[in-house]
Amino acid sequence: MKNGMIKKAVGAFLLVLLFSAAFYPPLQQYVDTPANVLLFESQEFAVDTSLDVLASDDSIDVFSQDDQTTLTGVKPGNGKVHLGVAGFPLKAMDVTVLPEKKIIPGGQSIGVRVHTQGVLVVGHHLIDTVNGAKSPGEKAGVEVGDMITRMNGKEIKDMSEITGIVQASGKEDKPIQLEVKRGEETLKRELMPLKAKGEHSYRLGLYIRDSAAGVGTLTFYDPDSKKYGALGHVISDMDTKEPIHVNDGEILSSRVTSIEKGLNGEPGEKLARFSSERKVLGDINKNSAFGIFGTLKEPIANGGWDEPMEIALSHQVKEGPAEILTVVNGEEVKKFGIEVVSSTEQKFPATKGMVIKVTDPELLETTGGIVQGMSGSPIIQDNKIIGAVTHVFVNDPTSGYACHIEWMLQEAGVDIYQNEAKAS
Repeated sequence: MKNGMIKKAVGAFLLVLLFSAAFYPPLQQYVDTPANVLLFESQEFAVDTSLDVLASDDSIDVFSQDDQTTLTGVKPGNGKVHLGVAGFPLKAMDVTVLPEKKIIPGGQSIGVRVHTQGVLVVGHHLIDTVNGAKSPGEKAGVEVGDMITRMNGKEIKDMSEITGIVQASGKEDKPIQLEVKRGEETLKRELMPLKAKGEHSYRLGLYIRDSAAGVGTLTFYDPDSKKYGALGHVISDMDTKEPIHVNDGEILSSRVTSIEKGLNGEPGEKLARFSSERKVLGDINKNSAFGIFGTLKEPIANGGWDEPMEIALSHQVKEGPAEILTVVNGEEVKKFGIEVVSSTEQKFPATKGMVIKVTDPELLETTGGIVQGMSGSPIIQDNKIIGAVTHVFVNDPTSGYACHIEWMLQEAGVDIYQNEAKAS
């Protein structure tokens, strides 16, 4: 009976404390403490409260009554931190400690060359036949943005494979059986090639291409697996504006030759050319919303930032000063000051996780802010890689979006959650 009365009294006391949180700042800090914490073994996590912090299990062992308790030196694994008053636990924090992961920041200007999965339709054109102007492709229901992947059952990898099929079909007066990819759909179409008056060769009435090229910035590479990430956004076809389905590709060394400065309403651009030796740095096997990804053939230097660097997860990014690594002249990677205006804690992959603003006077003078070709430039805060530049605000070239490095690593196939996955 006596024990029951004590338990009720303690329970009432704790309820009073909880409801008093708004009037007792230290207790309010405790109430605001997150319920789940994710960090790497090399990183610290501060519990900002003057209340007792009690924890004891296989991976974490903390006991403190200081105003700020810092969890350090913990081993990878899952554990709990119990917050309480006078030895009575009020709240438990689940703490997941991941194995330390370091990557090497980029900043180098790279040339990008990709080959599509099939041939991409970028337009229709009319053929001046004896029966009038016609477009066989348009008549067959082939649309701009479609990817032709097969013709008469044969897989099409590049444009050189098309001519023979088209001419044979025209001479035999038989329509070509097309397999077309439109978004996630695969469609069947019949196309009868035609020839223009006075000509001997047959045509499709389509503008097509099988490759694309451009420039961007390397974001990072993993020193263990040599996997890399770049650009921070998807490569889209300049005519169709649709994401390119990459069959294969490569990144090459490139050199920035000049800068077209950004103005309000008119984004600027890095003008660059592939290096004369056309040195291939790595392959491209993925083109996603978070950039392009593949494997480097060999490590590439960026000057003064070639040592592995810690990463920060999305919830560890802070508003305030940061830096980017990028090239504005030649091949020299330089560091420039920016500000993280806002950062959204993201539990699932999503683009545009941060808003950033260029503050560096030299970069503002040279480029006007963020310009095309700068996408992929790694962002560093407190000696940790936190993300990559992705988009410029058209009406304010000093500002733009960035994505968190956490999601680029995931897209690259660099498993930073391996211990968490094993534990679950």
